[in-house]
Amino acid sequence: MNILFIGGTGIISTAVSKLAVERGMNLFVLNRGKHNDVLPKEVHILQGDIYDEEGIATLLEGKYFDAIVQWIAFTVEHVERDVRLFKDHTDQYIFISSASAYQKPLPFLPITEEVPLDNPYWQYSKNKQLCEEYLLSHQSNKFHVTIIRPSHTYNEKMLISQLNSPSHPYTLLDRMYQNKPIIIPDEGMQLWTLTYNMDFAHAFLDVIGNPETYGEYYHITSDKVYTWERINEMIAEACGVTPNIIYIPWDVIFEHFPEWKPEILGDKQKSAVFDNSKIKSVAPSYKSETDYGDIVKQAVEYYRNNPELQTIDTTFNGRYDALIKAYDQED
Repeated sequence: MNILFIGGTGIISTAVSKLAVERGMNLFVLNRGKHNDVLPKEVHILQGDIYDEEGIATLLEGKYFDAIVQWIAFTVEHVERDVRLFKDHTDQYIFISSASAYQKPLPFLPITEEVPLDNPYWQYSKNKQLCEEYLLSHQSNKFHVTIIRPSHTYNEKMLISQLNSPSHPYTLLDRMYQNKPIIIPDEGMQLWTLTYNMDFAHAFLDVIGNPETYGEYYHITSDKVYTWERINEMIAEACGVTPNIIYIPWDVIFEHFPEWKPEILGDKQKSAVFDNSKIKSVAPSYKSETDYGDIVKQAVEYYRNNPELQTIDTTFNGRYDALIKAYDQED
């Protein structure tokens, strides 16, 4: 089976690439070639910029794939281009959407694929919805579309928190090691689903080339669910420290970090628990085996063993401490 990934070196796609090679798939990856050292040596590289439509069209001449997986499309313009480029080069086009696109507030839990797509808070999620709608309206008996909606998926390098520096994640560990206050929004009791990337990969590969999935949409998430407080505790346990916790309501946090508001309101503020029955019905290899508490130990070791990654976001820390001080004064 010949498969083409557009992108292929992200948190999820790297895991899928490795497992695809292990399963004997003939995998091609189309990207700019900047991070291909993370891919198995068996992967065939097609180097090009997906935003150069004319160049990619030339690169694809004479090539046909059983499935093409688009990991890095985020707007309708992107998928319009993809339909033009790929409709004559594959039988199945798999679009990576997002479970964050489900209606907010959520109408019920657990989340099934019957929940409509309507997230008014986060443009990223709204764009994914619009991409899905466009693709499903432009499929044909020669260009089948399958939609996959991941939720919060992680690897061995991720420190998961609702409030941390995205560019300097070690900032959170440094605060823990120094016994500085760690903010948990609200009471930290909301339920959150975390999916290990290799667990995701097993179910995902069962979708590729599977006629049962044509014209369908699925979320692929774990059955592992934690409170945000427990997620924070697991990181602290991996560090060997007792965290110095302070609970602050989201409305106060937004006064100091307004840029977080769209993503939090659109994704991480409320509980998110998923019913994976639909993907399990077509993916016999579905797995939900890995616990974040085990993987976060590897993440902490990764930062311990790589001093060059132990960078601190002083600007973030300053704003974070100012938030804590302001909240203390309010009390």
